[in-house]
Amino acid sequence: MTTWEYATVPLRTHSTKEILDQWGADGWELVQVIQNPDDPEQLVAVLKRATE
Repeated sequence: MTTWEYATVPLRTHSTKEILDQWGADGWELVQVIQNPDDPEQLVAVLKRATE
């Protein structure tokens, strides 16, 4: 059975692609982008990757 670990990462609008590319290169998959509940102006990426 696959198990997963998760991470949340704040996104900056001027470097979103670079942030997601870096996490993707480390094996993370984007699950969803949400608004930060404490700061609706801030977007947060929810990522997952399989654990070994």
